[in-house]
Amino acid sequence: MLIFGEKSITNPRNTHVVPTRYWSLRGDGRIQCTLCPRECALHEGQQGLCFVRANQEGRIVLTTYGRSSGFCIDPIEKKPLNHFLPGTPILSFGTAGCNLTCKFCQNSDISKSREMDTLADAATPETIALAAKRLGCRSVAYTYNDPVIFHEYAIDVAIACREQGVRSVAVTAGYVHADPRAEFYRHMDAANVDLKSFSENFYHRLTGAHLQPVLETLEYLRRETTVWFEITTLLIPGENDTDQELNAMTTWIREHLGVDTPLHLSAFHPAWKMQDKPPTPANTLFRACDIARRNGLRYVYAGNIADTKSGSTHCHRCGQRLIGRTGYQISTWNLTKDGLCTQCQAPCAGVFEPHPGDWGARRQVVRLAEYR
Repeated sequence: MLIFGEKSITNPRNTHVVPTRYWSLRGDGRIQCTLCPRECALHEGQQGLCFVRANQEGRIVLTTYGRSSGFCIDPIEKKPLNHFLPGTPILSFGTAGCNLTCKFCQNSDISKSREMDTLADAATPETIALAAKRLGCRSVAYTYNDPVIFHEYAIDVAIACREQGVRSVAVTAGYVHADPRAEFYRHMDAANVDLKSFSENFYHRLTGAHLQPVLETLEYLRRETTVWFEITTLLIPGENDTDQELNAMTTWIREHLGVDTPLHLSAFHPAWKMQDKPPTPANTLFRACDIARRNGLRYVYAGNIADTKSGSTHCHRCGQRLIGRTGYQISTWNLTKDGLCTQCQAPCAGVFEPHPGDWGARRQVVRLAEYR
């Protein structure tokens, strides 16, 4: 299924190349990619900063269609999504490259890769969808690196998944232009969006991007789609963890996205080009969660730490623990089949089935050769 290209082209390194549609010809002869706000202007043969979109034969192509850095079955809570099919397994995969340059990237071996050898597994959209269904996965996650940059491949996989009754989840930084954004999310069922900071200075210095396009993506998801989405902010000591910034960010979320928007405030661990920063103290996460709750957000979670209370979902009305979690393991379930609190009947925002899944905290590596 190649809905974006007339045919695929295979180069000598067995990388699948397909034409794309989000580009324009500049007056100086370069081709400008218009997928994301970076708008890379490329001479013939050049690759964009993302590494996977390039100028070949006077057009922008995707060079990694059908290639993946690997497939794993994860608990959906690991994405993290706490209000979308809790307890169910999700088939996760990514490709290579990224359109941001986050100095603190937790998946730098994949997102910062410039080697095609990283793409060790190959699979058609139909193969991925069939594998997910046979493996009992309720959804497929486009993750590890940002699916924005493998736009065409992700959409084709999502179409194939929908035909098999499997849902699609985007794990993304939300850095994408309006037209491709609308096309992309027509095929997604859920998303976790990284709101890396509420500071333009932070975005410019540490991610090589800008804040406003990410806020526009979040507002678009709320106002224009039925996609279930949650937000993650990685709290880095001394960079984005002040009371002032956290207060501004969570107030904005309440006013622009609503009190039912789940927020995951996660602990930083030294990574890639930020090895000099200490891990985030647990007390910083708890302080941040308190600020978010004081600003009216109903579902706030501390991530990347083992704490049952701050990782569980509580009723916003009576306080009952609705979904108890120990890490990624569900230990308590107090929701009716309609997603209501069993004690006071208040609704819990989310996408729920009558019973939670029982996948637990397992992580299972999958090879898709047997499903081809």
